[in-house]
Order: sequence, then structure tokens, then C-alpha cells
Amino acid sequence: MVTMLGRQHQAACASLLLLLSISFITTESFTHQRPTFHPNRWSRSPSLINTHHRSTPTNKPPVHLLASPTPNSDTPSPPDPKPNPTTSSSPLTPEQLDGILTIAITASKKAGEIILGNASGAAVSSTKANPRDLLTLIDPLCERTIRDTVAERYPHHGFLGEEDVPPGKEASAAALEGKLRTEGGGDVDGEGFLWIVDPIDGTTNFVHGMPLCMPSVACAYRGEVVVGVIYDPHRDELFTSIKGQGSKMNGEPIHVGEQEVIGDAIVAMGSPPAAESLEMSLKGVKVLMPQVRTIRMLGSAALMLAWVANGRLTCYWEYDLSSWDMAAGYLLVTEAGGKFTDLDNNPYDLRVRKMIASNGKVHNVVLETLNNAGVI
Repeated sequence: MVTMLGRQHQAACASLLLLLSISFITTESFTHQRPTFHPNRWSRSPSLINTHHRSTPTNKPPVHLLASPTPNSDTPSPPDPKPNPTTSSSPLTPEQLDGILTIAITASKKAGEIILGNASGAAVSSTKANPRDLLTLIDPLCERTIRDTVAERYPHHGFLGEEDVPPGKEASAAALEGKLRTEGGGDVDGEGFLWIVDPIDGTTNFVHGMPLCMPSVACAYRGEVVVGVIYDPHRDELFTSIKGQGSKMNGEPIHVGEQEVIGDAIVAMGSPPAAESLEMSLKGVKVLMPQVRTIRMLGSAALMLAWVANGRLTCYWEYDLSSWDMAAGYLLVTEAGGKFTDLDNNPYDLRVRKMIASNGKVHNVVLETLNNAGVI
């Protein structure tokens, strides 16, 4: 009897030790997992030059350590995957696109350094279309820096910068049209490349020392945007996109937000200087404010488009913008799975001025709300 009790005691002790070992291993496997980086959230990651890989980002489901139940009729279906980046029909090679992206990043960072060096504010040197459309001595300096960086590597590429164009939407549209007929159409040495640049998007913010201003650099090939870079020097956030390869922030893939109803949407819009645009903006804010979660006016189209691309904003619309305000942002949003159209819901091209960009899920209802209010 004593021997039997001793054996039972030994077996019980062995079982207890086994359970403790399993518990320790399981706890260790959970507590020593590396944290996951979320580029769609606020972060300040080390600066990267060109970590935009040529492979299209995949959206793999998370790996669960515990076994999932066997699917049955009561098990909900998994959510639809995020939209894939647009398929590239460009004849350009990956090496060509990577080279263009590298130069765009280099130029953007040089301009960003100039902006940061004057981050406390800058004096207004002149006004453009009206007293609220400002220009500083730093704007042309940033544009010249970007232009020289591009020209050093690509001397035959076309270049359209905001500071080279007279004020007013008619002059802006005419300048773009002229470039598309020459550089953008491929008639200059057969290149067909056109760089479209806003050296400081958010000049009013810049003048007043607000950290909401940045360069926006895009490169189009035969009228189609193929590379886009928006660099926020104040947060050291580098937004990059290559057509057909997705969008990234500091080298990590980003995606638009998941809001499915207008009531959950954070909608951004502008405070434009022109009278007609201001009138339409007031109509828009009046009808949207009661329906959306909130409205934001950040004073930089580049920033708002970058934030739609990584999900901080759900939607952004504006009644009148120039090509340099949105070319880079257009590619970022669409490659991040979003939608970008004009206010008639037609697909974007470089000539579009009335625009709306969104996660795609609230696009039509926001657009319908604006149209019903007379914003057309």
C-alpha cells in the first residue's frame, strides 16, 4: 500500500511539473513577441532614402497562435481584402522607376531641410492671385533646389513648378496644357517625362510657423503619374508611391481607412482664397458637418492627401486645385487602395481641378451630399 501511494505521489508530481513547463513556455512565447510597427498610426521612424520595394504589398491575415474553430454556417466570413494597388501599364522598367523615386526623395528632403531651417516662420515677399495667396522668398528657393536636383540626373525631363507660373487658375491650367503638349507628350528628346512640383504646399501655414507645410513632388510619364513623394519634414514622415507597387510611409506599406459609413468619416477640406471656391466650400461644410464625425481644414493639400492614404483622414475634397497640389497625392491615395475622382465622379487626370479623394467606401455618399448642395 505504501509503495502504491508513493508511486501515485511521484506520478502526480511529474504531471504537475509538466503542466508548469507548458505554462512557462506558453507565457514566454507571448511575452517575448516583438512589437508590430503600424505605419498607419502616428510614428516617427528613421528616415529612409529608397526602401520602396518593387513587389506589390500583400495583405496577409494575422497569424494566430491558437487554433481557429472549424468554419461552419455560423462562422462569419472573413472581411474582404484591401483593394490592390492599381495595375501599372507603364512601359518603364522597375529600375527606371526606382531611379526616379530616388531622385524625388532626394529633392524632397533637400527642400524639407530648407523648410525646417525656417520653421519659425517667413516674411511674405508678395501675394499672388489675391491678398490671401502668399509667397515667400523660401518658396522659389525650394523649387530651384528641387529643379536642380532633378536636372542633374535627368536634364531632358520636363518640369512644371508652381513658382514658375503666373497666379490664377487660368494661368495654371494653361501652363499644364503647354507642358503636356511638349514635355509630357514625349516631344522633348523622346523622353515624355514631366515633373510636377509644389515646393512648399501650405505656404500660409509656413509663413505663420505652423508645422503643416511640405514639398510635393510627382513625376508623370506621357501624362500618367508614375511616381509620387510627399515629405513631411516636421514629423520626418516620407510618403512614397510607385504606380502599381502600392504606397508607403517610411518604407512600410500604408492603406486607406476602413470607415464604411459617412457618420464615421473624418472629412478634410480647404479654405481657398478665390471667391467662387470659398462659396462652394461654405456650401460643403454646411451640409457635411451634421453628417460626418468631424471636419478638418489643415491648409495643405499634400498633407491631407497623404493622410487619406494612411487612414488618418477618411476623405478630402476641394473645389479648385492646381496639378502640383495633388499629382503626388493622387498616386499615394489610389495606390493605398483609395479612390480619387473629380466632383462629377470622373476618373482623375492631370487636368482635374475639382477633386475628391477618399477610402472609396464613403466616396459616393460624400460626393452625392456635395452635389445635392450645389457643389458641382
